[in-house]
Amino acid sequence: MLARIYSGAIVGIDAVLCEVEIDIGKGGFERSTIVGLPDTGVKESIDRVRSAVTNCGYPYPKTASIINLAPADIKKEGPSFDLPIALGILFGQGVVQSDIIQETVFLGELALDGRVRPVRGTLATAIMARNMGFKTIVVPTDNAKEAAVVQDLTVIPVTSLTEAIGYLNGQLPLEPTCVDIDSVFAEASKYDLDFSDVKGQESAKRALTVAAAGNHNILMIGPPGTGKTMLTKRLPTILTPLSLEESLETTRVHSAMGLLKRNESILAKRPVRAPHHSASAAALVGGGSIPKPGELSLAHNGLLFLDEFPEFKRSVLETIRQPLEDGCVTISRAAGRVTFPANIMLVAAMNPCPCGYLTDPKRRCKCTPNQVERYLARISGPLLDRIDIHIEVPTVPFRDLSSDRDGTDSDEMRQMVIRAREHQKNRFANLGILTNVQMNSRQVRQICKLDEDCQNMIKQAVYELGLSARAHDKILKISRTIADLEDSDSIRSHHVAEAIQYRRLDRNL
Repeated sequence: MLARIYSGAIVGIDAVLCEVEIDIGKGGFERSTIVGLPDTGVKESIDRVRSAVTNCGYPYPKTASIINLAPADIKKEGPSFDLPIALGILFGQGVVQSDIIQETVFLGELALDGRVRPVRGTLATAIMARNMGFKTIVVPTDNAKEAAVVQDLTVIPVTSLTEAIGYLNGQLPLEPTCVDIDSVFAEASKYDLDFSDVKGQESAKRALTVAAAGNHNILMIGPPGTGKTMLTKRLPTILTPLSLEESLETTRVHSAMGLLKRNESILAKRPVRAPHHSASAAALVGGGSIPKPGELSLAHNGLLFLDEFPEFKRSVLETIRQPLEDGCVTISRAAGRVTFPANIMLVAAMNPCPCGYLTDPKRRCKCTPNQVERYLARISGPLLDRIDIHIEVPTVPFRDLSSDRDGTDSDEMRQMVIRAREHQKNRFANLGILTNVQMNSRQVRQICKLDEDCQNMIKQAVYELGLSARAHDKILKISRTIADLEDSDSIRSHHVAEAIQYRRLDRNL
């Protein structure tokens, strides 16, 4: 008898509808064959399914059977087909009798005793099921909250094969899983860290506020112990909250990689990724024979923190140049091409020299000029050009460290960022972008208009610092962000002056 069950196959971070067809023969030796471009994990599902079915007390076919995973030209991987294969075999034998089975998508890995284990890519499959017109999806209990964030889709959690069969046969009513998204986002808005913990460094806090307001990339340069990492850890506390659309995009990437925590429904905080400087290019931007997203895509709609920036291999750093401009990563292989989202804010930190004390007024630098030059040359000019803001983070004086007075706190900085983002949202409502950093050259000319004083100031900076055309546009974008922070409709000379001083390290690097 021929049975058909619907599931989902993950391609990159998206899901494709997969038909699990089971043809149970009337004769021949007991043998089950899976076709449809399965990987090793899918081929091994036969043994898991056989044990789960028999250990739950159900009959397994004693004849030859063929299991086809369609479409056959898409690589199938992972154990998520265990549950639909088992239900299809039982449906083909008449053990499962249900009218809703053709309106339902199934996902789940089976243990040998019939328990249903969680799988990756549940959110993408739930979105695909909703878009394809399915009303119900049956998933492992640990993945139920993840799927339940998709509207207009009934999510049925199951803990075992027996529960799934009981539900389909109408013998075991199961309550659908629901998630209160508002409460999840409200809980995520609470942070334990605060910028008031950072003593001194008010100029660095100001630069981070500007960076957060316009989603500008930033590079911090300073001796060890000046607070660069401490500042970065508190940067998420001043970013605008994730919208539901952004959260779904980000969660989809983490779900496809199996990085969601148990019973976690959705990522409500902006992700922060901090790969070690020994990371490879594939780990950073993604890759593999079957392309997988890397750290840039895992930081989508969030922060990518690269500490000890020059310690990364230069060839690795060069791979992030195009994603910083395009907001996505495209990986091409012989079998096809996959594009992953990578709309990130890059935060990098580095020492001014190999020993770290070149700009420290209290400690003597032991590096030779050639060593310093080689160290700084690890960051190419084209990559530096794509970093909007680069600032010095000086040593904190003792009077600031011992002061009882708190500096600028996260709440004050966050309110400024939210207000600036609101100006940008209104400005770009019909342009399809969200922040100043996303403006193209034509939009920069239209929106960032300058008076004569501002023009002369930028002209002088271009001649003295040798700025590129890209750096020129970045100064205009930063100026526009600073104006937004001050609720100013036009860019004024002090906005441009502040933007230029965020680029003054060009002549040093």
